[in-house]
Amino acid sequence: MAEFRIAPDLVASENEKRVAALKADYDALGATLDRRGVDIEAITRKVAEFFVAVPSWGVGTGGTRFARFPGTGEPRGIFDKLDDCAVINQLTQATPNVSLHIPWDKADARELKAKGDALGLGFDAMNSNTFSDAPGQAHSYKYGSLSHTDAATRAQAVEHNLECIEIGKTIGSKALTVWIGDGSNFPGQSNFTRAFERYLASMADIYKALPDDWKLFTEHKMYEPAFYSTIVQDWGTNYLIAQTLGPKAHCLVDLGHHAPNTNIEMIVARLIQFGKLGGFHFNDSKYGDDDLDAGAIDPYRLFLVFNELVDAEQRGVNDFNPAHMIDQSHNVTDPIESLINSANEIRRAYAQALIVDRKALEGYQQDNDALMASETLKRAYRADVEPILAEARRRAGGAIDPIAAYRASGYRNKVAAERPASVAGGGGII
Repeated sequence: MAEFRIAPDLVASENEKRVAALKADYDALGATLDRRGVDIEAITRKVAEFFVAVPSWGVGTGGTRFARFPGTGEPRGIFDKLDDCAVINQLTQATPNVSLHIPWDKADARELKAKGDALGLGFDAMNSNTFSDAPGQAHSYKYGSLSHTDAATRAQAVEHNLECIEIGKTIGSKALTVWIGDGSNFPGQSNFTRAFERYLASMADIYKALPDDWKLFTEHKMYEPAFYSTIVQDWGTNYLIAQTLGPKAHCLVDLGHHAPNTNIEMIVARLIQFGKLGGFHFNDSKYGDDDLDAGAIDPYRLFLVFNELVDAEQRGVNDFNPAHMIDQSHNVTDPIESLINSANEIRRAYAQALIVDRKALEGYQQDNDALMASETLKRAYRADVEPILAEARRRAGGAIDPIAAYRASGYRNKVAAERPASVAGGGGII
């Protein structure tokens, strides 16, 4: 039995206030969908089975390169973070796994596993960090890590990733995500070809250490922290890496890691087509890698991404099982509330994609009827599927209105009394 951080009686009481209205809304939506030939119960079951991992680092207050303003009751370390993650899952019933970041979350692996088990949480992909220096490390990553000109620095970065694999094996993870900040700020600073050769050689050493049932996810990012060039700058380079390393290597798509106006859903389709879509870091973006709440800026794009995922799912694409993870930074909101909302927005996009009339869409595409093909997608997107999301949560023991239940619980004030207040500091994402 999972350890509940919010009293189940409170969740039940909050649900009781809303259950009659939910039933009416659910029945009305069911009747509407039935006229379209869509079974609401089938959609609800699919939504209830869709999960997204929360990032351990996401429950802390984020910041910018200018400043960080601490929030109330911030977690003091990984065990507090897991407590907060358990609250998100308790209320949404959508986030049973946590993605750890090492060395930020470094602790005894057996204790991590025990804590996760007590809270009813599992562990998703491990995340390595060679984009910043840890206290006491011998070699700095200022000028790169896996692609560094210095062999000893590269070896140190490889060893760190191997350590992440070992921790992950103990806690039940099955994947390693590698994102590096390596790149250059000035033309001529780095030899593009040699730097990429060094990166591939380092990644090959990491790949060799992967257990047989693990996956390796590599991320691309156009810029930042390097502003002239990055080693893995786009999905094409990312695909080359996955192809070069082998069948366990796949591309991870972070929605904020692209140039403005990039057609991310088409990138997703290409990676699916060639068997190299590993998964996602869900967030949203206005200008760059903003790490905003999922669906906060462009919910239609999120829907279009899921349209490609559902298309692949329903076509029965071989070995199609992408990882779904959130990667966000919360500067002005309660991180728990933002992650609750994001989990629900991701499920919303999935539910909307499930009700797309695929047969009609294919017909319009074959007939080159651009307007009606677009309208077929928009009809699904315009549907208010909130009753499906709420009913899926309720049936699983979650909250009909998770934000309202969270606020009614007073959880933030309770942990604030237990956790010492953080002091304001410089820039940085956590």
